[in-house]
Amino acid sequence: MTSRLFSPLTLRSLSLKNRIAVSPMCQYSAGDGMANDWHLVHLGKFAQGGAGLIFTEAVAVNRNGRITHGDLGIWSDEHAAALARITAFLRAHGSVPAIQLGHAGRKASMQRPWEGNAALTETEFAKGEMAWRTVAPSPLPMAEGWLVPHEMTAQDIADTVRDFVEAARRAHWAGFDVAEIHAAHGYLLASFLSPHSNKRTDAYGGSREGRAKALFEVVEAVRAEWPEDKPLFVRISSVDGTPDGWNLDDSVWLAGELKARGVDVIDCSSGGIAGPATAGRTPPPPGFQVPYAERIKRETGILTQAVGLITEAVQAEEILAESSADIIAIGREALSDPNWPVHAADTLGDDKAFATWPKQYGWWLNKRRESTGRY
Repeated sequence: MTSRLFSPLTLRSLSLKNRIAVSPMCQYSAGDGMANDWHLVHLGKFAQGGAGLIFTEAVAVNRNGRITHGDLGIWSDEHAAALARITAFLRAHGSVPAIQLGHAGRKASMQRPWEGNAALTETEFAKGEMAWRTVAPSPLPMAEGWLVPHEMTAQDIADTVRDFVEAARRAHWAGFDVAEIHAAHGYLLASFLSPHSNKRTDAYGGSREGRAKALFEVVEAVRAEWPEDKPLFVRISSVDGTPDGWNLDDSVWLAGELKARGVDVIDCSSGGIAGPATAGRTPPPPGFQVPYAERIKRETGILTQAVGLITEAVQAEEILAESSADIIAIGREALSDPNWPVHAADTLGDDKAFATWPKQYGWWLNKRRESTGRY
């Protein structure tokens, strides 16, 4: 009997061979937004390892939407062409290529994490990596010492919606079969949603509906451009984790609204509105964000993707068996073990004679097992 983790999932015209996704993970290794050999090998490993769905890192829809000088972008046809060879490789090895489209907002123009993970300093300027103009719903810096962002006008918002649409058009041309709009972790669209960062009094602020207006405009415009037979995901911070921030009740409401606008899956993350999304004050427990995915799925009927310290095959299987989510996303666990999916298949009894491995590897490994009894 096939496990739930290795059961196919149909999304519009798309069929995932299993329920394992590799989360977007920024590599900060591009030059002026261009994908290179690092990105090909980084993402290609996960296809060889058997993941059904593989996301790029957040790909900036315009140059000022990058988080750092090393971020990927898709603001020109040349950027799309550089990504096309990656999608071809992923598809050739049985994985579905997915792109996360984003804009960093007030968290743009910052250091790479290993260089400080904060606002740019004289050290970066000396290397020619200058700061750039940042934008946000309100002129509130992310933290002390960060750039004060420009408060976006209605025209700025309309221009950004257009940039998302153009990015989606290029992503389709480049061969991506899933698009995800990044509305989490305090980046631009998340900062519109949250009352912590959105203090506007016009149509894009105030009420929950007003604060969601920018995201709705992006989703509606992208859904109209993105092919009808291809699924659209939205990643959200299910909770901001601040007393004055976005909460889970808000996310349940938002998921229902996004479902009505043609979104297929809600990718349920959390945090990041007032600092790095990956820096928690206390160590979180395994699967700490799964309850968010479960409640959103249960109360709205939309499919959800669970992410966050899901590290074991049995743990992932239980999440699916309990109908807490429909897709299991692994991030840093995939960095630690790019072959996590094929190892999980063995653990759950879904792999016979290394059949889920690439044949170039499976043949060798099966012969070793036959002759020595070792995995």
